[in-house]
Amino acid sequence: MFNTLFKFKTGNNDVNVDVSGIDLEKVPQHIAIIMDGNGRWAKAQGKPRTFGHQAGAETLKNIVKTADKIGVKIISAYAFSTENWKRPVTEVNFIMELLSRYLTSEIDEFHQNNVKVRFMGSRDGLPEVVRKKMDYAEKVTVENTGIVLNLAINYGGQAEILHAVQNIVSDVQNGSLKVEDIDAQHFEDYLYTKGLPAPDLLIRPGGDLRISNFMLWQIAYAEIWTTDVYWPAFTPEMFLEAVKAYGGRERRYGGLITK
Repeated sequence: MFNTLFKFKTGNNDVNVDVSGIDLEKVPQHIAIIMDGNGRWAKAQGKPRTFGHQAGAETLKNIVKTADKIGVKIISAYAFSTENWKRPVTEVNFIMELLSRYLTSEIDEFHQNNVKVRFMGSRDGLPEVVRKKMDYAEKVTVENTGIVLNLAINYGGQAEILHAVQNIVSDVQNGSLKVEDIDAQHFEDYLYTKGLPAPDLLIRPGGDLRISNFMLWQIAYAEIWTTDVYWPAFTPEMFLEAVKAYGGRERRYGGLITK
């Protein structure tokens, strides 16, 4: 158990977070997060939606640091979905600019803290500057051995599965894969998350009770924790609350717990 406080920076302020009561043996290794409510949070502040996206980016940084401190191995964060292109052009453009700035301003700190950055989603249609920043972030941190930040950009769970099926069919047709060899493990090798374990816990702030086309295959047996709090207002303490709740659950994977 952690019986102490740890400190990290939020802007120019030191923040103390109590991690006592966290059982290290029950910390989820992979946590998926649907970062929802940026726009609604901004509206409640009397600000434009873009203000919420900017605040949400800072929240993600703090949550990654918190997760790293308690031994979480992977954070998969839903940054921009395939459906988000339907939003107003001005908002989409701002998000793309924010992604570019985020990958520029934070990559050095992530690298210094041994964070490995990777992405899932289609890069087709993304601005060239964003694609280059993604490539750079992966290249710089590829050898890092700390927590993995897996950012979902231009990602949709249905599109991911379709993409995997298309590639499997192609490999069967060219003879590099036999139909009889296709099993769940082979299928997972064609997903964006190849090499990563499935999420243990899915966190959804923002009050909505749906998975929004996020990691449809991977979260089959993930525990789910939700809160009405919008993502920009989601604190490290709330994150730890979700982790503690996870530690109190019994994962049965469709079976029974024998005692």
